[in-house]
This record gives sequence, structure tokens and C-alpha cells, in this order.
Amino acid sequence: MSGDLAGSGIVLASNSASRKAMLSAAGIAFSAIAADFDERALEAEMADAEPTEVAQALAAAKAAAVAAQHPERLVLGSDSLVEVGGQRFDKPASREEAAEHLRAFSGQTMTLHSAAALAQGERVLWVGNDFARLRVRDLSEEFIAAYLDAEWPAVSHCVGVFRIEGPGVQLFSSIAGDQFTVLGMPLLQVLAALREHGALAR
Repeated sequence: MSGDLAGSGIVLASNSASRKAMLSAAGIAFSAIAADFDERALEAEMADAEPTEVAQALAAAKAAAVAAQHPERLVLGSDSLVEVGGQRFDKPASREEAAEHLRAFSGQTMTLHSAAALAQGERVLWVGNDFARLRVRDLSEEFIAAYLDAEWPAVSHCVGVFRIEGPGVQLFSSIAGDQFTVLGMPLLQVLAALREHGALAR
């Protein structure tokens, strides 16, 4: 279950509702605490890196930041990054920017990179990643306005401006990739890594 840092289980270095839901549904005991570090600064440092590398670096940095404060615990960090037409997109800072992102996505193929990392103490023990391709249908201005009426500000915390488990599924005409990756974490890889590092039974 999620909560404060008391109790057993791993620590999820995130307050993401979808990542919490994935771990809970999988039967993983965990506590959740958001990592406190400057994601945008790290992204700026890696401006010329491949999206997969950036997502992995962010996931590892989140895990390491929380592990440094709680060295006795195994910490899971995760991050997602969206690429459309060779451009990376961050979480929208405002409703107006969210609408701009949706216009840019319209009729395009979105590549969603999801990465995860495990850290303990001062060591990053494991990093994994996966990606999915989501075809965005042609979005009308009427749809974009109605969609944001319903989903803003909830999607302000979401790269790609969507929650696939909610109305965000209406953005797409096709999806190719693992459902957990689309939700924001390569869960099967995470479970394998947790088994490898003794946090789950083999």
C-alpha cells in the first residue's frame, strides 16, 4: 500500500496515481514519496541525448534522490517522455500550453518512452526502459476545448496531456506497445528487477 515511509516494502519515488495503481494492482507493498530535484535542469544538460537516455537518466535521478535520504530502503524511480516529430514534450505548464501540445500531436505518431530504475543508498542498481507508439487522430479545436474542460488540470501532471485509463484514450486511433509502458512504467521489467534484487519472491 502507499502512504508515508513507515512500514515494509519498496519506496516509489513518485506521487503518480497511475504508477501507484500499477504497483497496488500487482500486489507490491510500497510507500510513496516524490523525488525533489530539478528535472528540467537535467533535461537541459541532456538536450542532445536520445529520448531513451533522458528518460533513463531521469528515472535513475529520482530513485537516487530518494535513496540518499532513505538509504535503508530499495527505491523505485520512473519517468516518461513523449517525442513527436523529433521534438520532446514536457508536461504542460498551463491549459494554453496543453492545447498547443494537442495541436502539435494531432495527426502525428507519438513515441512514449517509459523508464524505471532501482536505487539503494548511494548506488543505482538497475535501469530499464521501453517505448510505445501511439497514433493521434486528427483533433478538432472543438474536441480539444471539450477535452481540456473535462481533463484539466488533471492532465497537467501527464506528459502527452493524457491519461490513457480515462478520456485520454479518445486521442488515439491506434496504439502499439505494452499497456504498462503506456501507463507510465515498464512494469514487467520492474517486477523482474525486484525479484533479482530480493524484493519479491522468485
